[in-house]
Amino acid sequence: MIDEHTESKRSGSFWRELPILLGVAILVAVLVRFFVLQTFYIPSPSMEHTLNVWDRVLVNKLVYDFREPRRGEIVVFRAPTDWQSGTEGEDFIKRIIGVGGDHVVCCDDQERLVINGHSLDEPFIYTDADGQQDPAADEKFDITVPAGRLWVMGDHRSASGDSLEHWEQTQDIQAATIRNDSIVGRAFTIFWPVSRATWLSVPKEFDGVPDAAPAN
Repeated sequence: MIDEHTESKRSGSFWRELPILLGVAILVAVLVRFFVLQTFYIPSPSMEHTLNVWDRVLVNKLVYDFREPRRGEIVVFRAPTDWQSGTEGEDFIKRIIGVGGDHVVCCDDQERLVINGHSLDEPFIYTDADGQQDPAADEKFDITVPAGRLWVMGDHRSASGDSLEHWEQTQDIQAATIRNDSIVGRAFTIFWPVSRATWLSVPKEFDGVPDAAPAN
C-alpha cells in the first residue's frame, strides 16, 4: 500500500521535472528541424500541379550528406543571387533534370527533352483545364551540366524561373545551374492540405536515363 506521504512526494517530483521534460522536448524539436527535417510552403505556381500554391511539404535535410542528388528529385535550394527577386536568402523548389556531366537537349521530334541520348517523357508537366500541356521547353537548347552542379526546372514550365530561363537570359551554363551544395534538402511528401497528402517519389520515366559518358 502507498501512503499519502509517498504519493505527495511523487506528485511534487513530477511537477519539478515537468519543465525539464518540456525543455528537452523543445530542444529535440529544434534539433530535428535544424538538422533533419523542415517544413516549407509553396508560394508560387512554378511546380503546378505536382505542388500547388500553399501546399506544405516536408524536406529531408540529411539525405545529401550521404549521397549525391539524383535526376527527378524535387529539391529546395538557396537561390543564386541572380535568381532572387530581392529577398535575401530566398529558397526555391524545383525538379532536378540533369546532374553533373549530363548532356541535356531540347528537343527530339516529339518535343521531348533528351538526356544523354534518352528521350524523356514528362507526364508531370503542367496541364491546364483544357488539357493543354506546357511544352518541355519554350526554346531549343543544347547544354552539358558542369560537374558539381544541377540543371533544375519547374513542372509548370511556362511559369517557372529555372535553369532554362536563366540559360535563355545569359547563355552562361554556370549562371543557369545551381551548385550541389546549395541544396537545403529533398522534398519527399506533401503533408498539407490533407486532401493532397502524397509522397513525392521520382517519376518512373527517369529510370531509363543513362549516366553521362565519362569525359575524355
